[in-house]
Amino acid sequence: MSMLKKKHLAKILSGLDGYRNPKPELEQYETPGDTAAEMIWMADLRGKLKEKVVADLGCGTGILSVGSALLGARKVYAIDIDEEAVEIARANATRLNILDKIEFLVMDVREFDRKVDTVIMNPPFGCQTRNADRPFLEKAFEISNDVFSLHLAKEDVERFLKRFSAEHGFEMMIIGKSRFDIPAKFFFHKSRLVRIDIHIIHFKRRGNV
Repeated sequence: MSMLKKKHLAKILSGLDGYRNPKPELEQYETPGDTAAEMIWMADLRGKLKEKVVADLGCGTGILSVGSALLGARKVYAIDIDEEAVEIARANATRLNILDKIEFLVMDVREFDRKVDTVIMNPPFGCQTRNADRPFLEKAFEISNDVFSLHLAKEDVERFLKRFSAEHGFEMMIIGKSRFDIPAKFFFHKSRLVRIDIHIIHFKRRGNV
């Protein structure tokens, strides 16, 4: 499985089951398969994935957890507060015969207290609830030295992330860009499709090799 090419990984991840009943208050949008594959691939190129213990905070339907397992993570913790989403994530992992590599936990990410080598996550962007991404970032900085995360490509967001990560002893590096095509799912959506630009970011604890 670890010999997968990025294009093949993206194809597999794009074919995973998504949300059946997405919840707007949790900002439940599927991470595009190519974006997920790109971030996971970058983490692996930096030596932060293969044979590592990984946490996916806010795993949703499991695209980042599954991708990490497929690329050779030794163990993945997939954490989400939504039990229905975790059930879908577990079914996706079962279908790909990697259930033994992923531990699914239904809980608030703030309750997770295990140290890991790497965090790979797509936290809420805070579009519905202001600062919704902060608990995810705080927990990630607490449990790991290397965090790979997706965030809106906006100047004010970038300024906040630089300041916030520095306050927690991390340096922030934008290592890639992507775009989300979000189809209308919720009552407040006024367009059939919204495209948003995304930064793939590596937060690295200062002084950590």
